[in-house]
Amino acid sequence: MTGRHPIAARALTAAAALGIALALAACDPDGTEDAAPAATAATAQPTEGAPAASPKPTAAAPSRSASPAAAPDGKRTLTEARTAGGLTRATGDAQLSDVPVDPGEMRDGMNLVEANYVRTGGSPGRPVLFAGVDGVPEEPSVRREHLWRGLIDYALGQGSTGDPGTSTAYPAGPLGGNLECFPLGADALCGWVDSSTAAVALFPATTPADAAGQFLRMRADLEH
Repeated sequence: MTGRHPIAARALTAAAALGIALALAACDPDGTEDAAPAATAATAQPTEGAPAASPKPTAAAPSRSASPAAAPDGKRTLTEARTAGGLTRATGDAQLSDVPVDPGEMRDGMNLVEANYVRTGGSPGRPVLFAGVDGVPEEPSVRREHLWRGLIDYALGQGSTGDPGTSTAYPAGPLGGNLECFPLGADALCGWVDSSTAAVALFPATTPADAAGQFLRMRADLEH
């Protein structure tokens, strides 16, 4: 009798194991209950060699130097004033007959002003050339850079010499924004930007500091 006890014990153990397996199958007839979390974890891992997902972009903080002060009404316009900062718009042979400085793309709602200004009484020498646009849709400093490049080409064709020097910022006055000037040989080039306008000017035989003061006075008459 003792020799048959191990066989009976093994039979009981097998029966118990079969019962447990059937019970588990009844709870999870497809056999997927334990497999699902593993599959989910696998899909959450990036494929080997594939780039990781990019994080959501965040807004960059605006640069103070690249963000001119906004006008009180949000928009200003330029005008071809008869006088600007004590200078008089040129007439006769001294006035412009074409557009010497490329203003860039002009869209609906934009206004272009290009004019020569001379000292009252028409003193000899090259006039001050002004070029500006309002209603600028892009970052105004980008449009000013475009105007400056065109003005440099024009100046070199009119007697200016050398390469552009370092740009210096000067007080922009009550209209705000940014005003900068730089030398080009013995001449000076200036430019301002604010929330909606960009303008430049060539001042023959003038230092950048003196040109900045003159340009500031002209701006009061040219921008409204």
